[in-house]
Amino acid sequence: MIRKFQSGEESVCEDILRGLPEWFGKEKAILGYIAALSRLETWVVERSGRVVGFLAIERFGALAAEIDIVAVERKHHGEGNGRRLVEHVFGELRRESIEFVQVKTIGSSHPSEAYARTRGFYRKVGFVPLEETTLWGPENPCLIMVRHLACERTKANDS
Repeated sequence: MIRKFQSGEESVCEDILRGLPEWFGKEKAILGYIAALSRLETWVVERSGRVVGFLAIERFGALAAEIDIVAVERKHHGEGNGRRLVEHVFGELRRESIEFVQVKTIGSSHPSEAYARTRGFYRKVGFVPLEETTLWGPENPCLIMVRHLACERTKANDS
């Protein structure tokens, strides 16, 4: 089941992040993500009544949004939870006429196998790489990926 994040679930989300140190191994970043959950539009995925993953988005005006974070408990990787979260959010954004969604991740010039998996995940849910920058410094190349939701809406309306 996917539903909106509720106040008080920060500790569950923090536990998920701490269980994924190859992606979320910096204390300052973890605390920043957790602090932002109540400010951002956040969704959770439950299995057997327990939160096993979450996704937070930030909106930029009337046409664009960014996925700030997606995280799923390690033992639930590969079960489609992340995909369901992303697709649910895409549906919400389409209903509100949001056209563009972006996500930032570590770029391919970095040797991390974990982030290679992340880039693969984002490609599977329809994102395409736009630009790799040094936004986060040369040691952490930032890959900006985008998905144009309005094209999908136009194609569906043309059918």
